[in-house]
Amino acid sequence: MEQRRPGGIGCRFGFPQRTHKSVPLPYPCPGKEEAPGAESPLQGKAGERSPLLCSAGQFFFEYLVVVSLKQLSDGRYEPKITYQFPKRENLLKGQKEEEERLLQAIPLFCFPDGNNWAPVTKFTSETFSFVLTNVDGSRKIGYCRRLLPSGRGVRLPEVFCIISCLGCFGLFSKILDEVEKRRQISMAVIYPFMQGLRESPFPAPGKTVTIKSFIPESGTELIELTRPVDAHLEHVEFQALLQQLSPQLILHIFASAVLERRLIFLAQELSVLSQCIHAVAALLYPFTWAHTYIPVVPECLLDTVCCPTPFMVGIQMRHLERVLDQPMEEVFHPGRGTHPDGVGDEEEILPIKLQSEMLTSLNRHNNNNNVHTPEQVNAFVSEAFVHFFVRTVGHYASHIKWSRSGSGAFQERAFCKAITSRASRRFVKKFVKTNMFSLFIEEAEKSRIPQEGNGPIPPLAG
Repeated sequence: MEQRRPGGIGCRFGFPQRTHKSVPLPYPCPGKEEAPGAESPLQGKAGERSPLLCSAGQFFFEYLVVVSLKQLSDGRYEPKITYQFPKRENLLKGQKEEEERLLQAIPLFCFPDGNNWAPVTKFTSETFSFVLTNVDGSRKIGYCRRLLPSGRGVRLPEVFCIISCLGCFGLFSKILDEVEKRRQISMAVIYPFMQGLRESPFPAPGKTVTIKSFIPESGTELIELTRPVDAHLEHVEFQALLQQLSPQLILHIFASAVLERRLIFLAQELSVLSQCIHAVAALLYPFTWAHTYIPVVPECLLDTVCCPTPFMVGIQMRHLERVLDQPMEEVFHPGRGTHPDGVGDEEEILPIKLQSEMLTSLNRHNNNNNVHTPEQVNAFVSEAFVHFFVRTVGHYASHIKWSRSGSGAFQERAFCKAITSRASRRFVKKFVKTNMFSLFIEEAEKSRIPQEGNGPIPPLAG
């Protein structure tokens, strides 16, 4: 495990596994989240490539729930929903069953650490997120703020969880800031704020929505919530990844993710796990991770690491011993050392020339990450990795053969032969066998893209 600071994040790599399209998982199982994406730089055409794409005009959220710890007869604690807004009535049978499954799953992810808790006098608030996938493939994101209620003496933390189908971590973190501020006054002050939020439409990229909220002794406040201009980066924060991992290790993780290997992330803090895994998934843009994706694995679902197919999961350090005892197939599991376990070829997967360019870019932004804003860091880092895909596979459009009926057929052999760099061709021959590339090409074959005035990107030379 390579750490940049105590309590940082580590990563373990596994072997690639070819699979077919991922199958949605029913609640209360974790879902497969795709990296955020709105417009493909390779494709030059806007389109909804990810269920996390935020759509303007939708409701901000479906539910706000409070999950508290209730003591069992044996002294352990069990998370339970103690508050729900709004309460829905007159639901159809199918809707009622889906809601029950959702509400049953939420507590597991709000307290994934297990049930060994004890009342405390101090607790640092933390923000994290999780994803649930329903049987029909629809996804819901849980934005969580774990905090200690105001008061005296020992008490237990509780979690405020906002359930939404919209992916915008920064925006919901700000909303949770407001929720926490009101919680320290009274639960009753939270309701009108969330009601006002629910009645407001989700803004378009770059736009702002203003929420009026009354707070006792402070009067009416105007809270402005601005959505980032770049929609495909609004669910990630690359700065968090750069603060936790070295640029070289980030490239090793990226190389393993591109070939759809199994990845296990380790950290103590839930916020570190969810932020870093979201960031790694976003490095794959405009491609998307199409396999099991669980930013924070609840204790009761730790056997996920036994899955024979690719996965990207986050495990809290406290569960390390239990994970080591799992019968994992061809997975480099977490170790006790200070360096990441891996297949051993991570430095050889990416073309050396392009790898060097990305490393230079990451080092530059890593050294200056206190100068740039988070939005600027997001743009700089994303640009470096998008450029990698443009240089290696950006010429794909010129190798789709179109029939008179308008259907396309990708010419894989000609596509690979067009690459003049041996190192790049060696990488691409592996990359074209992945699900993420196959799904990307399937989508491209369904919609013909005009090439007039926008010729294909030339293959990497040299």
